[in-house]
Amino acid sequence: MDRKGKDQLRQVAAARLSKSKAVIVAEYRGLTVEELTKLRVELRKASAEFKIVKNRIAKKAISIEQQQFEGLSKSFKGPVGVIYAYGDSAHATKTALNFEKDHANFKVTAGQLDGAAYTKAQLQVIADLPSKDVLLAQIIGRLVAPHRGILNVLNGVNLNLVRVINAIKDKKSA
Repeated sequence: MDRKGKDQLRQVAAARLSKSKAVIVAEYRGLTVEELTKLRVELRKASAEFKIVKNRIAKKAISIEQQQFEGLSKSFKGPVGVIYAYGDSAHATKTALNFEKDHANFKVTAGQLDGAAYTKAQLQVIADLPSKDVLLAQIIGRLVAPHRGILNVLNGVNLNLVRVINAIKDKKSA
């Protein structure tokens, strides 16, 4: 490949890095085309994509245009692919790690989310967290719970007063 072609590939890799919210590096040695296709389909559902990039081109893209991903440069050894997550980064991480559980030849090595580099163990902790929507629902539920308790207590006083008055009325009428 000539220099212009490599430069274009570097620019494409840098553009993907700039658009992504998270980047995960994984070894794919030994996977079949069908397994890679299955991975790509699953990642597409998580607003992410898996691309095989030459190590040298990825390192050049990081060093020249996307220095914030410098922590990942050491991960580009051997046959690796890059998962670019454009949506919820935790969901893409969870998808990649679940795929790794089912396929012994696929190994997540490192990742970077929100500007910080993470090891595989740290990515596993992030993947084990509930989704963003679930966390927001839990926070809202905890914020509303005390108000509901006060409302139930206040409504309980009114209901008890009505029941006492009805009991007195029934007693006098009997």
